[in-house]
Amino acid sequence: MNILLVYPKYPDSFWSFKHAMRFISKKATVPPLGLITIAAMLPGAWHKKLVDLNVTTLKPTDVIWADYVFISAMSIQKESVNEVIRECLKNKTKMVAGGPLFTQDYGSYPMIDHFVLNEAEITLPPFLRDLASGNSPERIYKTDEFADLSFTPVPDYSLLSKKDYVVMNIQVTRGCPFSCDFCEITTLLGHKVRMKKPGQILNELEALYNLNWRGPVLVVDDNFIGNKHEVKTYLLPAMMEWMKIHRFPFTFETQTSINLADDEELMSMMVAAGFTSTFIGIETPDELSLQDCNKSQNKNRDLLQCVKRIQKAGMSVSGGFIVGFDTDTSSIFQKQLDFIQQSGIVSAMVGILHAPKNTALYKRLKSENRLMKESSGNNTDASMNFITKMNPKDLLDGYNGLIRNIYSIKPYYKRVRQFLLNYRNLHTVKSKYRFSLLRSLFKTLYIIGVANKGRAEFWKLLLWTLVRKPLLLKEAIQFAVYGYHFRIVYGLRK
Repeated sequence: MNILLVYPKYPDSFWSFKHAMRFISKKATVPPLGLITIAAMLPGAWHKKLVDLNVTTLKPTDVIWADYVFISAMSIQKESVNEVIRECLKNKTKMVAGGPLFTQDYGSYPMIDHFVLNEAEITLPPFLRDLASGNSPERIYKTDEFADLSFTPVPDYSLLSKKDYVVMNIQVTRGCPFSCDFCEITTLLGHKVRMKKPGQILNELEALYNLNWRGPVLVVDDNFIGNKHEVKTYLLPAMMEWMKIHRFPFTFETQTSINLADDEELMSMMVAAGFTSTFIGIETPDELSLQDCNKSQNKNRDLLQCVKRIQKAGMSVSGGFIVGFDTDTSSIFQKQLDFIQQSGIVSAMVGILHAPKNTALYKRLKSENRLMKESSGNNTDASMNFITKMNPKDLLDGYNGLIRNIYSIKPYYKRVRQFLLNYRNLHTVKSKYRFSLLRSLFKTLYIIGVANKGRAEFWKLLLWTLVRKPLLLKEAIQFAVYGYHFRIVYGLRK
């Protein structure tokens, strides 16, 4: 079999970091972990080729070469998915589709030959058995069960063009113990947190190490600390030892819930293992809205102090924020602004509430006849897919004003300085300086410091950092580059 694995393109968005790539000569932030994991589950004798449309183009010759084109995607990639489908239909190549988009909405794609849905550890083997037996495979393979991750193979990282990506990625857990009503994770992956064995994670780190990867690794879990006991007792000690033996070749980024701030030992262990940052769903500082969306883990706590504790422990915090809850009033925009600026959360992803398919929120709004359209999957495109309690114009105006007030040049650099004051860099192992980093520095100094408006604020930030926090100059420059990207994405002046 010749198998072409195709990952559709992301539109320009908050998380694409497209406009930051020019500074470091990269094409995409992360590789398609799901597809390279699928590749590792396919028979070893099959010929496999990966086309990630975020770093390269889809050639008709590749589609013609393939016996099957495997497509995996999220909702935000719909437009590119349609282009891939058209190319396959034109060349009469059979398609196999899976991943979150198709698991939730396979009925919208009657032209696709086969669906391997939910978790592939369960649904891919019967599809492969049907192929091997000479039977005509079924059209849909799906399950209500959740996979045992001890059977998940090491992803086939050899398929990647590693030089095109900013970070590599691994997955440790699936599932989340919480029940936020707008979140589709528990619908797709369940409430029980399932984990790979520590030995599996070390094998994945070893695979990346042997492929000569050095630098950041994203742990893509929706909540890395969903099972704190297992993480603290087994996984982190194993990672700490591996990192020490290998002389700290990686740094780690992940996503956690806010209760990370309650456990000093856990934070210390994560930093010792090489974790430098975490994304946290803050959502809102308003208690009524937290109650409205069932964000129980965020309620009845000082969220601002929680963020600062994590920063002080040695990890930067990026955060997700939402406006448009039924309980939100016009005061929410100032509350969000004050929280974001005071917290020093530099990468603050602020979106208008959406109701993804099959979530508790979606079901409630459907029963109230308030749904207008399917969610775009883009957290920051200022779209609405249901009738809001707040006047839609007031909501949109308030949202756009909030974005201007946190991503315009002066407030953005003020927030960077706040982060640098909050943060303690406890990572003793420093990355080696290479020519490529020097080249990136010169690009940054010219593009942001000379060729763009706001250059005076940029130089003021660097001077302030040199005087007040000289050991964090690298972080200051990195966040200046992020700000350049965010201003373009949100249509603000560079």
